[in-house]
Amino acid sequence: MANSLFPTVTVHFAFLLVFFGITSGQLSTNYYSYSCPTLLPTVKSIVASAVAKEPRIGASLLRLFFHDCFVNGCDGSILLDDTPTFTGEKAAKANNNSVRGFELIDQIKSTVEQLCPATVSCADILAISSRDGVVLMGGPTWEVKLGRRDSRTARRALVKKYIPTPSFNLSNLISNFSAQGFSTKDLVALTGAHTIGLSRCVNFREHIYNDSNIDAAFAMRRQAVCPRKSGSDDNNLAPLDPKTIMTFDNHYFKNVLRNKGLLHSDQELLTERYTASLVKFYSRNNDAFFTDFTSAIIKMGDLRPLTGRKGEIRNNCRRKN
Repeated sequence: MANSLFPTVTVHFAFLLVFFGITSGQLSTNYYSYSCPTLLPTVKSIVASAVAKEPRIGASLLRLFFHDCFVNGCDGSILLDDTPTFTGEKAAKANNNSVRGFELIDQIKSTVEQLCPATVSCADILAISSRDGVVLMGGPTWEVKLGRRDSRTARRALVKKYIPTPSFNLSNLISNFSAQGFSTKDLVALTGAHTIGLSRCVNFREHIYNDSNIDAAFAMRRQAVCPRKSGSDDNNLAPLDPKTIMTFDNHYFKNVLRNKGLLHSDQELLTERYTASLVKFYSRNNDAFFTDFTSAIIKMGDLRPLTGRKGEIRNNCRRKN
């Protein structure tokens, strides 16, 4: 009798845990274990196919996640399209022609909806896919906390307020990240994400022409793709880490030490003793960088999620239900 009853008690207890997670507003790494057990391998498979076709998409997913979380929390608001009666965040200056990967999120959402209808939020899909993109580019892995719900609103005005710009000095960066609850150590570790991906000429033009803390030969190479005068070349691209362009590693920090950071904000990390010491430490210790980056990105995923009965589970990531 005891043996036959135990599995039933276990199932009921597990159900209560899942239900409690829904009603209490807690994120959990096993949130979809019962409601959508194939979620994680499904997302990983689709992201892997996309990265195999275009390695840059891994960096794009990570950037998309960052831009979502820093504006009113990790709620999928960045995924919403503008409509005649709704203003989203995509057209904000820091996002327009900058963040990408929306079509891949759409593809993942469509597949997941077939497997587990009206169950998995777009915000959670973005969180999972950004992790998978990092791993597929050689970076660290981490368990993604899940249980977010999707916002029905967007806050375009907050994009300018909360998304740091490439022209920020170190004080600006520290204040910006501190406002979100991040330490200076978190700031440096998360900036290490510049080890992958590309940046537009408009973001690094001032640095390569007007700053003195940049390697002269490096600046000249970037000037070849980014003319001094603003115009049609503004969207020309250059790698944030030219040495290992599509590999998530600590080479970004080695670049900064050599004054080969692509952005003004990159080189700002050397202007204060503590941040400079972290740059040196991470440049020598890839494992330490991975550990601290993982800790910081998990913290970022905890930024003001909608849980419980707040928000919704969108049917389509581009529009509210």
